[in-house]
Amino acid sequence: MAPWMLFFKRKRLILLYIVLTLIIVFHSIRKHLEVRMTGVEGLRANSSWFTLEKKPFRILGGSIHYFRVPSAYWEDRLMKMKACGLNTLTTYVPWNLHEPQQGVFDFKNQLDLEAYLRLAGRLGLWVILRPGPYICAEWDLGGLPSWLLRDPNMRLRTTYSGFTDAVNSFFDQLITKVAPLQYSKGGPIIAVQVENEYGSYAKDEAYMPFIKEALLSRGITELLLTSDNKAGLKAGGVKGALETINFQDLDPEDFSYLNAIQPFKPQMVMEYWSGWFDVWGGRHHIYSPEVMMSVVAKLFEMGVSINFYMFHGGTNFGFMNGALAVDLPAPKPMITSYDYDAPLSEAGDYTTKYHLLRNFFSQYQIQPLPDLPALQKRRAYQPVIIEQRLSLWEALPFTDKPYKSERPVNMENLPVNNDNGQLYGYTLYETTISSGGVLNSKNNIRDRALVFVDKEYVGFINDEAQKLVIPNVTEERSLSLLVENCGRVNYGKTLNNQRKGIVGDIEFNELPLRGFIIHSLDMNPGFINRLEGSGSWISMRQQTSFPAFFKGRMYLNRNPKDTFIRLPVWKKGVVFINGQNLGRYWSIGPQQTLYVPGPWLKIGENQIMVFEERETDVMMSVVAKLFEMGVSINFYMFHGGTNFGFMNGALAVDLPAPKPMITSYGKFNNGFQ
Repeated sequence: MAPWMLFFKRKRLILLYIVLTLIIVFHSIRKHLEVRMTGVEGLRANSSWFTLEKKPFRILGGSIHYFRVPSAYWEDRLMKMKACGLNTLTTYVPWNLHEPQQGVFDFKNQLDLEAYLRLAGRLGLWVILRPGPYICAEWDLGGLPSWLLRDPNMRLRTTYSGFTDAVNSFFDQLITKVAPLQYSKGGPIIAVQVENEYGSYAKDEAYMPFIKEALLSRGITELLLTSDNKAGLKAGGVKGALETINFQDLDPEDFSYLNAIQPFKPQMVMEYWSGWFDVWGGRHHIYSPEVMMSVVAKLFEMGVSINFYMFHGGTNFGFMNGALAVDLPAPKPMITSYDYDAPLSEAGDYTTKYHLLRNFFSQYQIQPLPDLPALQKRRAYQPVIIEQRLSLWEALPFTDKPYKSERPVNMENLPVNNDNGQLYGYTLYETTISSGGVLNSKNNIRDRALVFVDKEYVGFINDEAQKLVIPNVTEERSLSLLVENCGRVNYGKTLNNQRKGIVGDIEFNELPLRGFIIHSLDMNPGFINRLEGSGSWISMRQQTSFPAFFKGRMYLNRNPKDTFIRLPVWKKGVVFINGQNLGRYWSIGPQQTLYVPGPWLKIGENQIMVFEERETDVMMSVVAKLFEMGVSINFYMFHGGTNFGFMNGALAVDLPAPKPMITSYGKFNNGFQ
């Protein structure tokens, strides 16, 4: 045989050997996986202790919502949670983000739930999935999509067919994606929650069984749970699901009651509230680390499983904040920050709570806890110079075609967004008047309206101030109402009443107004991009009218880092960076800064756009005027720095006693008032 023939014969034998080896290895791995999947038991609640893989297991969980954290930081936040000694991630699923239009679903990029759950699995974390469809979460309408409210007969969270049909359609998409990630299929999901806090709503006895069956029929096989406060336990459970409890202050009677309704079952606090949320105009909530740890130690002593809500809160980016309505005369919208005074701060920083928890949990670990991941670097950037402005009225051509209607139409029923209605933002209603008088909202303006006559601001209307005197006019004038959806209620029994805009007749001199032109100002990415790229912007040297959009640029010559934006003398509005809606700001506080994630910035030019309702930074208007006059300027201080040591001064002019200055001499710092 020729040498070349011998060579090819040997080569064929080698290739055949490799193929046979691969086949044997594949069948071996497949057999091993089948044994694991069929022979190992997932999370069970058949005694006073949870078991996982037939071994006692205590759930040490933490809530981190993927939709409140930039996807670039998912791994950072989860690694920090694992380094604290926790073993389980819990997360809600916001239906309103995943189905922004009926029948149109989004599970990509920031909303890639599968990627988030797989990441948790790779990092060695188990998952308790809380798919709703209602999630509360201090999130707009509790996570339910606002297009549901286009149906005038809608009854949310019941077995009303208009609601159940929509739930079934959503679950067809959602459960198909998460079912393969269950423990029984080799994934990290060890339990699934049936709805959320239904005991506080409880309008339909058939509803919870419907949601349970909707999960089971689509392939959910792991342990089912429910979650309620003590009062809700009486009506929030469903047969076949373990009931868990939510609270902040420990009352041993809660567990006595829980044990009475389901004896010989493991006890779990699904939501141990590590802090609390804030509302605009309210105080910033602080929950003592020492008190928190005393409760945690007691729960540990009792053998209770714990999930920290929130372990890391993140941010209500855009217009996604909910509103608080329970026992209040009018809803109070939540702030943009969802810091929650949690163990990890809004920007992912370690807090005193975090270190106390890590020290406590380290005592109960067989292996040493992982080293603490490094903190994300932060950078203070130079102030942004606002260069151009565009009044609201000049921006209207970049919105969708206005809608004409004899009567006012609420936001959700406007023929926009592919007939899904306007979801969020502002709606401008324009009509005419020919005299002065009294404008009466009849409580039909939701939630807050700025009122203009011939584009001149004359006052505002909200839930507390429902009447406004309009100055006398002698001929026909335009009357404009810019109505803001400040956030839909997310908890309680008023969910069905959360339509926004003008929801009924409003009166002028006791007669209903008619003949409206309605502009949708949802400020979605398409609108912002059209506005940013338009040639209609005007120099800041010209007089500004309000409301208005303002545009500036920030140049970065190195890799961007996290920062915070502060608008100290601006009144109320929204900030966009590179087209991303950072959220609302409002001078009434308590929030004083907006978190800017480094991954949303870029090397080179960054576009900053601000929508301001009422007034701008005094410095900006003064600088523009000085430029117009040709005056040279020195900024004091361009960089403030710090009064290190005891070097701060004190203020005494026209004061009964001197007022000492603070240590910081800077202008841009994260914080609450």
